[in-house]
Amino acid sequence: MKKKRTTIIAEAGVNHNGNIEIAKRLIDEAAEAGANIIKFQTFSADKITTRKTKKFNYQILNSDPQETQYDMLKRLELTQKMHQELIDYSLKRKIEFLSTGFDTDSINFLVEQGIKIIKIPSGEIDNLPFLRHIGKFGLPVILSTGMSYLDEIKNAITVLESVGTARKNITVLHCNTAYPTPMSDVNILAMTNIRKAFGVAVGYSDHTLGIEVPIAAVALGASIIEKHFTLDRKFSGPDHKTSLEPHELKLMVLGIRNVEQAMGDGIKRPSNSEKMNKVLARKSIVASKIIKIGDMFSEDNLTTKRPGNGISPMQWEELIGTIAKKNYQIDELITL
Repeated sequence: MKKKRTTIIAEAGVNHNGNIEIAKRLIDEAAEAGANIIKFQTFSADKITTRKTKKFNYQILNSDPQETQYDMLKRLELTQKMHQELIDYSLKRKIEFLSTGFDTDSINFLVEQGIKIIKIPSGEIDNLPFLRHIGKFGLPVILSTGMSYLDEIKNAITVLESVGTARKNITVLHCNTAYPTPMSDVNILAMTNIRKAFGVAVGYSDHTLGIEVPIAAVALGASIIEKHFTLDRKFSGPDHKTSLEPHELKLMVLGIRNVEQAMGDGIKRPSNSEKMNKVLARKSIVASKIIKIGDMFSEDNLTTKRPGNGISPMQWEELIGTIAKKNYQIDELITL
């Protein structure tokens, strides 16, 4: 069966730095790279963290180390007006708008704006009331699973199903939340185990440096790839340094599309492009010496050489011991 086209999510996240013009440029770059979806993040700092919560280590390294997580998130919030402007702009650029909601009010707002998919971030996989709230909408759900055990994924799926989201509408993304993720910690085969365990569509949310791992995930059956990107890794902000730049995003999309074509339908047969090579690459049974009418074909007077438009070497045993019905010059194709 031929692989379905992979949905590529260009994760702008908070790489807009709170600036609507940067956010629009990110939409431009995602559209030009050929991504299917541009994704931002929707949250209220007041509703997702206490004021004293520390930042993650990678956030401390890539932004003001004295700033709390709350202060950082507060300045990266997108207003409802900004959301509406970005939704309209995405429509203009013919790329689907998506945003990850981190609290129930944000989810409600996004649904009111007409989003077609609800994205659940890794940190909310064990948030029972949040999962119940999302499941009731019955919309397609993308569930990220960073930091999770298989049982936690099972529990989240069960909760979503129990309130109205069909399993067929759930796509589970394998993910590692280390920014950047060391190659030794990617464990991409976990994605295939998730598919086997729960019978769900799977994908991969990538935080490695580079583009090879998401491309490999497509070869392993990922239906969705999510990858952070930025206009410039030199920008100040928590996620810029581990994000792709626009030219790299284009290369990733191209690589994924090439792999999709290369996957084929799994049926082993000569391809159209190689059929012309078959005669020139394969061999036929030919005379290795001058053979006269009445001579017996033997291993002493026969060999195999190109081209392959004569008797196949697979018929060697059938030919040995039979009598030549005509004269043959050296290298002449044997005929029956």
